[in-house]
Amino acid sequence: MIDLLSEISPLLLIGLFLMGTAAFTLSTISGGGGALMQIPILNVLIGTSQTAPVINLGTFLSRPARIIIFWKHINWKVFWYYVPSAMLGAVLAAWLFKEANIVWIQIVVGLFLVSTFFQYRFGKKERSFEVKLWYFIPLGFVISIIGTFTGGMGPVLNPFLLNAGIDKESLVGTKGAQAFFLGIAQVGSYTAFGLLTEELWIYGIALGLGASLGNYFGKLLLRKMSKITFRKWVIAIMVLSGIVLLLKACSSLF
Repeated sequence: MIDLLSEISPLLLIGLFLMGTAAFTLSTISGGGGALMQIPILNVLIGTSQTAPVINLGTFLSRPARIIIFWKHINWKVFWYYVPSAMLGAVLAAWLFKEANIVWIQIVVGLFLVSTFFQYRFGKKERSFEVKLWYFIPLGFVISIIGTFTGGMGPVLNPFLLNAGIDKESLVGTKGAQAFFLGIAQVGSYTAFGLLTEELWIYGIALGLGASLGNYFGKLLLRKMSKITFRKWVIAIMVLSGIVLLLKACSSLF
């Protein structure tokens, strides 16, 4: 790995670090979306087929910092409903990774995210539909499958958490804990199926170190935000993430 490290551009690694810092500062104050926002850039920098493993690895490596920072705000009931099925979905998705075509799923998810602007009237409405705890079992399975394919699907969970009454630090902390255990399944499966090379590990580590720093910066900003401001940020990132998914899906089709 040392020889490989000498062959990789330092500017690329610095760029990945800074991108991780910026993306996860934004991710913290908006309840997710940092990983999804990096997809178009990473597609150009390292190639489409390598983007999802690198993003999921970088995100996984940054999660311990987020869990420590938001530990006392984690909703463990939601965590235990979500995580087991999410880990199962991640293993299945990694196994199918090379052969999967999820363009139409991306379109459906993208439209759903864009619709949250109208569902919540840009933050003026606290809840748009009822959510029960057991909903997080199938949600974990489905969202982890799509996220393992694409490299980022955090915003999809936000409407369900908001409608379950989970907000601000509790939303960020709960998702951080869920994502860490999901990441164990994702990164372990990527490695087992030969999708994470030494080069991608280096990229992921650079991204993860930057993301860890971004978690800290985001916590400082989040502390000063009101619930209504946080909700507006969450909705804005959900809509933007939906647009990114739609554009990505359309580019694959046409």
